[in-house]
Parts: sequence; structure tokens; C-alpha cells
Amino acid sequence: MDRLLDALHRTEPERLVRVVMEHYANLGVDNATIYVADLQQNVLVELADEAPTVQPQQLPIDASLAGWAYRSESLRIQPGERDNVVLFVPIIDGVERLGVLCVETSALNAAMIRRCQSLAALLALALVTKGTYSDRLACAQRVEPMRIAAEMVWAFLPPRTIGTPLVTSTAVVEPAYEVGGDAFDHSMGGDVLHAAIVDAMGHDLAAGLMSSVVLAICRNARRTGADLPEIVSTIDEHLQQQFPDRFATGIFLHLELTTGHLRWVNCGHPAPYLLRDQALVPGAFDREADLPLGMGLGTASERRVHEVRLEPDDRVLLYTDGVTEARLTGNAFGEERFIDYINRAASAGEPAPEVLRRLAHAILSSQSGHLSDDATIVLFEWHPLREVQRR
Repeated sequence: MDRLLDALHRTEPERLVRVVMEHYANLGVDNATIYVADLQQNVLVELADEAPTVQPQQLPIDASLAGWAYRSESLRIQPGERDNVVLFVPIIDGVERLGVLCVETSALNAAMIRRCQSLAALLALALVTKGTYSDRLACAQRVEPMRIAAEMVWAFLPPRTIGTPLVTSTAVVEPAYEVGGDAFDHSMGGDVLHAAIVDAMGHDLAAGLMSSVVLAICRNARRTGADLPEIVSTIDEHLQQQFPDRFATGIFLHLELTTGHLRWVNCGHPAPYLLRDQALVPGAFDREADLPLGMGLGTASERRVHEVRLEPDDRVLLYTDGVTEARLTGNAFGEERFIDYINRAASAGEPAPEVLRRLAHAILSSQSGHLSDDATIVLFEWHPLREVQRR
């Protein structure tokens, strides 16, 4: 494992699979295959050697044992074809699901399982770090061509899922290859979760540019110590200058992780939902919204900051109107179906990223895979009691 780690540090991204193949035999492994999830999390795509002679294999996430490992974030085992066993180990960076490691071995025991889990953890780090200066991972994750506007938006988006022992925040964006004006952001700063969702006017390159600029301004202001009103005011000022004929709606919030104190500013956007004990808390975020971004509301002092206190295990959903406007046989997907889907998935004990993956697929299916507007969802859970129980 030490030699593999050293080799991964020094190898170029295109040779990552080759390096793993050169070292796995020393770990007591008969064969190892790396799969990464595609952008829409429909299939697991084999990460092939630098010069594959055959088409990389694809495994359906909803109908394969490897997909089960990905969905449940847990190890799965099945008999092999050569008097051995096959292990499917999820590849996870922190709480962000990347794919699955398929391992064949004839020596299944606790030490081998631990070794395979360590190998998967090492691969997660390698995929993320190599992906910052190579197109290899991005290309493997795409099964369709991507529009320029979507390319720009995805370049600015953070990882889909982030988390600590106190909170988990996860997001989905659809249609993944054609998204224009939607974007999201989430980040940890000390004991605070910063999150935002943006819906820029239009569905073209200018909309993608506008939402990307909003994220850049938000991060810049946040990293210089600005509070919520100052962040929103700064965004509004710059959008007025750069996009005088356009506007964007959005919600920007800060959650104090030790207390559950949540503060937010609503800029003409649909109000979030609060789910508590698998039920919607009616009107929890119903406050009068400010004008959208780019409309020239004025100084930071004129932005209204709303507050609410969360309870342990509360879930908060931010969404764009493309979610509830999705239509099935003339009927909108709607708030009721939206909330019911989240609650049923939560009752089944599914991880938050899996809840959103399945919800995104349900929304796409409601329009036969073709959305008339972007649909973006951010779901975060405040779970401080999990850390207490873990101790």
C-alpha cells in the first residue's frame, strides 16, 4: 500500500488505472476495476486504461450489485466465476460518492476487507486530486455531450455533497448536460454551513454566465468576512453593472452548526421547506421576499435577514421552480409529491445524497427525461446528535 501511494503521487492522471493494476497483486487481489458514477448518477462507468481496446463497461446504478454498494454506501459481496469472491466497495471522498471499486480475491477475511476499503479510500483521494488538473475523470463521468452554458456552470459548482459529523449538505442539478441559469453553493467555515441556490433569468449562455458570476461574487465576499446582507448587496451591485437587463432569484443562508441557528436572505425565490420527523412544517420559511438580484434594492441595511432555530435531524430543502413545475400528463410534479417523495425516502433510511438522486430521476421521468426549465435542489440535514451517539 505504501508503494502504491508513492506511485499514485508521481503518476499522471491517464496512468492511474495502470498504476493500480501494477500494484494490486501485492495486496492479495486477483483483479481490480474502478467504476465512477456518471454525471446524472444513472450508471457506473469503468475507468479504463489509457488506451482501452474495448468500450468501457457500464453498470446500472439501480439494477446491479455494484450500484447497490453505491446507493447504500456499504460493502457488497457476491461469488466470483473463478472460485473466488467479488467485493464491491464504495469510493467516497468524505461524504461525496464518486464510484465503486470492484475487487476479486480468493482470500476473503477481515484483513482483506479492510485492505480493500483502504484501497478505495486511497483511490478517492487520487481521483479528486488528479481531477483538478486533468479531464480524465470529467470525461469518464459524461455519457452525453455537454452544452457550453452547462460546462461553465459545472466548472463553478462545488462537490455535490459535503459534510461534517454535525451536518450533511447535498445537491442535484438537472438537466445535467443542458443546465443554464441554475447553480448552487455550499461550504464549511468554522462552525457555520454556508449555502446558496441561484436561478438566473433565461436558459442560455448569458444565464450560465450570470449564475457563475453570482457564485464567484458570493465566495469572494464571504472569504473577506462579509455577512449575509453584505454578500447579497455586493452581488446585487455587480449584477446591475454587468447584466443591466437581467435578474436572478436566490436564497443565501448561514447555519450555526453548534446551535442550529439558521439565518437567510430570500431574493425573490421560492421559500425553502422544513422537514421535521418526516413531516412538512407548514410555513416555517414563509417570509416576505426581497427583490431579485440585479434589481437594485440598495444597501446591505435594506436586506432583510430572517431567522429560525432548527431542531436535531431537521432537513431543509432549497429548490428552483423547475422542480415543482415539472409536469406529468398535464399535472405539475408539485409540492405534495415533492415532499412525499423526500419523506418516503427518509423513512426508508436512505442517505441524503441517495434521496436527492432518486428524486431527480423521478422529476426527469415525470417529463420523459426532458425538463422545460432547470431543476436544482439543495438538501441539508442538521444532525448534532449523531456526533454525541458516536462518542
